[in-house]
Amino acid sequence: MVWHLERSGATVKDTLDKSIGHRLHHAARLQRALAARHLTELGLFPGQETVLKLLAETDGRTMTELAAALQVRPPTASKTVGRLSAQGLLTRRATDGDGRLVRVYLTEEGRQRAGAIDGIWNSLEDTMVAGLDGKDRKRLRKLLRKLEKNLALTLGAAVPAGAEPEEDEAPEEVADDAA
Repeated sequence: MVWHLERSGATVKDTLDKSIGHRLHHAARLQRALAARHLTELGLFPGQETVLKLLAETDGRTMTELAAALQVRPPTASKTVGRLSAQGLLTRRATDGDGRLVRVYLTEEGRQRAGAIDGIWNSLEDTMVAGLDGKDRKRLRKLLRKLEKNLALTLGAAVPAGAEPEEDEAPEEVADDAA
């Protein structure tokens, strides 16, 4: 492929700069790095904040419920819960009547940190969309939902919740970039 690029006059850099997948991957890596920087102020790593927010929304979830909501395998969810428990942010309790069924609950400290996460998420969002007006933000959300849907369908996975256009979003044409 590089040989073809060199013969055609295009460079690898030109190809990467025009690749939507590359741009999306790079933007996601930068967003994750910035999120990690902010989360360390709360003593958290990326991914752990989602567990806290899910439990703040519905405390007492099972490991299976958490894994499903996080879209990860149960051992991955269990490892994250173990780390958060070791920090005193979560507690695991067996369900009355069935000692095998464990539910996960926020501690008071976990609840406080979960509350602080919204500020981090809002700050990240503001940074990412700085310079975009409301119409551009809406178009970007719509395009990202379409990418999610295309990828999920190709993989044979369930289409993620929210990957369908919102009811208040009328279909609109998005011009192809020739650049």
